[in-house]
Order: sequence, then C-alpha cells, then structure tokens
Amino acid sequence: MKALRIAVVDDEPLARARLRRLLAMHEAGATVHEYDSGPALLAAWHDAPADVVFVDIQMPEMDGFAAMAGLPPPRPQVIFVTAHAEHAVQAFEIAAADYLVKPVAPERLSAALRRVHERIAAAPAPATYPPRLALPIGRRVQLVDVDAIDCVLAQANYVEIRVGTRCFVLRKPLTVVQQELDPARFARVHRSALVRITAVAGIEPLPSGRFRLQLAGGQVLTSGRSYREHVRRTFGLSSPAAFAG
Repeated sequence: MKALRIAVVDDEPLARARLRRLLAMHEAGATVHEYDSGPALLAAWHDAPADVVFVDIQMPEMDGFAAMAGLPPPRPQVIFVTAHAEHAVQAFEIAAADYLVKPVAPERLSAALRRVHERIAAAPAPATYPPRLALPIGRRVQLVDVDAIDCVLAQANYVEIRVGTRCFVLRKPLTVVQQELDPARFARVHRSALVRITAVAGIEPLPSGRFRLQLAGGQVLTSGRSYREHVRRTFGLSSPAAFAG
C-alpha cells in the first residue's frame, strides 16, 4: 500500500494532537498536515493536496461539510471526526469513507484506514479528456480550446456551444457533449445548460432557491432548482452564510 497523504482539520489543538498520535501508530510513513480551520485547508490545498481528510464538523468560520464542498476535484477520501453522532446520515450522503465519534478508538481508526486504502485501490484510472473539440463550420471543422468555451446550451434537438461572441451549433444531445468535457472543469447547472466553472464570474442566490450565474463573457444563466445542491457544492456555496456580508 502506498503511503497516504493525510490532512487533519480541527479547531481544537488537543484533538489534532491525539489523532496525529493514533495515525503514527496505524499509518507508518504517512505525510500528515494539520489545519485549524476549513479556510486554512482550502488555502493550502493547491500546494499540499491529500489522499484522505480527517475533518471535524462543527468549527468556526466554516463547518466540515462546507470545507469539503470547497475542495476541487478530484475529491479526496473524507473521514468525519466529531463529538456529535447526529450528522452521520449527511456524511454518508456525500460518500464519506467513515464517520468517527470522539474520542476515536484505535480499532475504529484502523478500520477506517483499511476502508480508505480499499477505496483508493479500487478507484478507476482517471479519464482523459481532449484539450480541444472539433466543431463544424459548414464544410470545415474548427478546433476550439475547451478552455475558451463559456457554456453549452440545449435548444430542442441541438446544442449551442458559446465561445465568447461566437456560437457553434451541433446536432448532439447535451449529455453527449457533457461526456466529452472534463467534469472538473465543466458543471451542469440546468437540464439545458453546462458551464465552464472558471467562466463563472459571479453568483446571485434567488428567492426560488435557484442561482443567477454571471459569466465573464457577459452571458447570464439561471440554474435549475433540481441542480441547487450541485451548484452549491461546485462553487463552495454549501451554506447560506457563504453569501453573508
């Protein structure tokens, strides 16, 4: 088994120290980084990603669920470590590897680590996605960088691919185009709309529970109600407090 990269996120120094000691006993060779808050983890993630995150739920500034929602794909294995048992259902709804109640028993930690290794070993190889799409213009084909695509909109039995001020029309279902694009870079926000995540410059919550998305190129889209939670997770908006201030 490969040595794990581990992040421990807890606002209590004693809790972090105890978990680090247990990890040293059960996961020799692991690299362990400690963070006292969700924002601290997110700020360090680019330079210090982890295979598994042990995270408390109730923390100041940002709770554990919001912190996990803010991580970019590919998502790590997540183990919630908390003094409260009542959040277990929510934890497993987001496919957490385990849910440990403080004080953590050594045998429970060992079982959780085995589960993490099994999940990592069973994970399929990451898919590869083309950096450009071949889009027809009459009898010609133009190669367009996927990073230039702002959004893809379904219209009846065809789709419009918006690239700045240009629009390419394809006779393909939106779901087929979505499969050709990296899900780490594109998000479905409506049954008829797919957006490039970094093209979204601003988000406004609406009373209906939807979101108004302002794209950097000027396009404005409204998310579908059934995509509300997906939008929240994709853009790190898992808590209404994200809009406060």
